[in-house]
Amino acid sequence: MTDTTLHRVAVLSDIHGVLPALEAVLAEPEVAAAERIVLTGDITAGPQPAEVLALLRAQGERVLWIAGNADRELVEYRRGERQEIPDPIGPYAAAQLADADVEFLATIAAARSLTLPVRGLGEVLFCHATPRDDEEIVLVDSRPARWTEVLADVPDTVRTIVCGHTHMPYVRLAHGRLIVNPGSVGMPYGRSGAHWCLLGPGTDLRVTPYDLPAAVERLVAECDWPGIAEWADYFLNARATDTEALEAFGARDGRAGS
Repeated sequence: MTDTTLHRVAVLSDIHGVLPALEAVLAEPEVAAAERIVLTGDITAGPQPAEVLALLRAQGERVLWIAGNADRELVEYRRGERQEIPDPIGPYAAAQLADADVEFLATIAAARSLTLPVRGLGEVLFCHATPRDDEEIVLVDSRPARWTEVLADVPDTVRTIVCGHTHMPYVRLAHGRLIVNPGSVGMPYGRSGAHWCLLGPGTDLRVTPYDLPAAVERLVAECDWPGIAEWADYFLNARATDTEALEAFGARDGRAGS
């Protein structure tokens, strides 16, 4: 173990602009005490993007940033590089960001992954969806051949990969590498609460409960997007089950027709 090895790293993924969920996780003592907070993307695409960005930037240099596909889409939309965003709340979220916020997101979007030494886990690679793509789908039940394909360019020295994107927490082995998905802070599938992960020396999937009715009420009061009441009720209460999410994503992990 080198002097640069980190003892505790908190991983927060897929916050999606839900400020009450982020506040609840940042208030966790082990998050406050972590040497680093790694964000694995889809930080801002949601009802309170500017507020979420400001709170995270206020945490200082211990926050390490990776953008997700949804963050990239907001930047592209604001720059006129795309005319629409697949997520209905996306155009609203893009409009809430100041020009400086857009430039900051563009800067972090340039780096698709980062690698850190973590006690007990060795070299850990963090990314949004997969190490090679910010939209690619891998799941807890993806086939071994799929993992061979997705991890083909990852150096042998990396034995742990942390990814987000699918909003469902899991830990599994794939060809001897540990794969960790912390789940979603702001838009969980399958189980409500703000999901995150603590690394070092093991992998500890966490869920932080918070006052969901109050959070829904707050989003409705503070966000003027027309569909916010339905959006907040659906996503904060995790109305989408894990089974439904796996069925929806399954065709996109290469299993269709196999």
